[in-house]
Amino acid sequence: MRILLVEDERSAARMIAKGLREHGHGVDVVGDGASAVELAATATYDVVVLDLLLPMKSGLEVCRELRSKGDAVPVLMLTARDAVDDRIVGLDAGADDYLTKPFHFGELLARVRALTRRRVLPLLPERFECGRLALNTRTQEAWVEGQPIELTAREYALLEYLCRRKGAVISREEIAEHVWDGRYDPCSNVIDVYVQRLRRKLDRGQRSFIRTRRGAGYQLIGTS
Repeated sequence: MRILLVEDERSAARMIAKGLREHGHGVDVVGDGASAVELAATATYDVVVLDLLLPMKSGLEVCRELRSKGDAVPVLMLTARDAVDDRIVGLDAGADDYLTKPFHFGELLARVRALTRRRVLPLLPERFECGRLALNTRTQEAWVEGQPIELTAREYALLEYLCRRKGAVISREEIAEHVWDGRYDPCSNVIDVYVQRLRRKLDRGQRSFIRTRRGAGYQLIGTS
C-alpha cells in the first residue's frame, strides 16, 4: 500500500519510513502540514501517518482540511501527548486512530493494517486462497500447492495488491500508486520486471496466475 508520512523530526521520519518500506509499503515523506495537504491533493494514499505538532499547519489542521475536502483516507495521528482530551480533539478533527510516542514499531504496523479495513479495496482474510495460491496477510507469506514461496517485501506487496483486485485488469499506473511511492519512475519498466519475477516464482511451469492485458495492465486469475 502507499502511505503518506508527515513527520517533522527527521530522524523519526527516516526510521519510520525505513521500517514501512522494509515491509513492502510505498512511503512519501513530508515534514510540514502545508506540504502534506498539497501532496494529498495530487496523489492517492491508502493511509496517512500524521504527526500532531507540525510547522506551517498542525496535524489537526491538516486532518480537518482533508475531511473538509471530502478525503476519507484513514489517518493515524502520532503525538507525544497522552492526555485524553488531546486524543478526543484529534479524533474529532477526523483522525481514525491515535498512537502516543514513544511507540513500538510493531504496534504502528498493526494499526496501519487495521486502518486499511476502511479502504475501498476489499479486505482480504488473514488467509486468502486463489486456486493453487495461498497468502497469509498478517505474516506476509505465500504458498503454491502448499509449498512456501520466498518473496521480497515488494514482491509480496505487489502480489497482495493483485489478490485484492482479483479478476480486475489493473493498470501500471494503479499499481504504482498503491505499491510504489513518489520515487517511482514512470518511464522505467520496474513493474514489468517485478511481475516477471512473481511469475517465475509462482507458476512453476503451469498456467500463469498473472495475465498480461496488452495496453491495459495485469490481471490475477484463479487457477486450479
